[in-house]
Amino acid sequence: MANPLPNDWSQWLGREFQADYMKALKLFLAEEKAAKKVIYPHSSNWFRAFELTPLNEVKIVILGQDPYHGPNQAHGLCFSVQPGIQVPPSLVNIYKELASDVGFVPVRHGFLESWAKQGVLLLNTALTVEQGNAASHRGKGWEHFTDRAIETVNLHAGPCVFMLWGSHARQKKALINQERHLVLESPHPSPLSAHRGFFGNQHFSRANQFLVNRGRLPIEWQLPETT
Repeated sequence: MANPLPNDWSQWLGREFQADYMKALKLFLAEEKAAKKVIYPHSSNWFRAFELTPLNEVKIVILGQDPYHGPNQAHGLCFSVQPGIQVPPSLVNIYKELASDVGFVPVRHGFLESWAKQGVLLLNTALTVEQGNAASHRGKGWEHFTDRAIETVNLHAGPCVFMLWGSHARQKKALINQERHLVLESPHPSPLSAHRGFFGNQHFSRANQFLVNRGRLPIEWQLPETT
């Protein structure tokens, strides 16, 4: 797998593409493709989060698990779906919390690129998945790479907010210097768990207050109505 990262990320993560785990991951993905398995997102979008959010512009990190595994959904940003695709249940709940917290007006799409372009790194811990088979690419090497990405933000980005939703994301807390960055934890926005504390967490307003207090521009959470 050649290094596809923009220069600022590549400075710190480029060497990962020569690591043994990445070579094994590349072989696994090639075997999956040879077996005629459909992989999401398209390979051109595997590193989309890094392309849209330069390292020196990262303000907030939102961690997901693996990409959506339905047709035409995933495009490289956690929780986001491509234009024209129904808003997934977890994102519906994110919109509900945004409405309660910052007066967000829900939109009819789930395309979150405008957040990414403002400095919200929308990072899944695994960057690929087999169609219709959730979590099928976990433990294949992606987590090593995305842990290095989290560590890179921790060490080389300005003061940031890490939103860790659910037990899987909260495991990454150990990688973050909490004297420099703000870590916000809550249950996952999934319909199975949102009522246990995701609703009412006020993470979006708390994140913006942290940024403003450190002289950084806040995020405009309101999404455009059209993509």
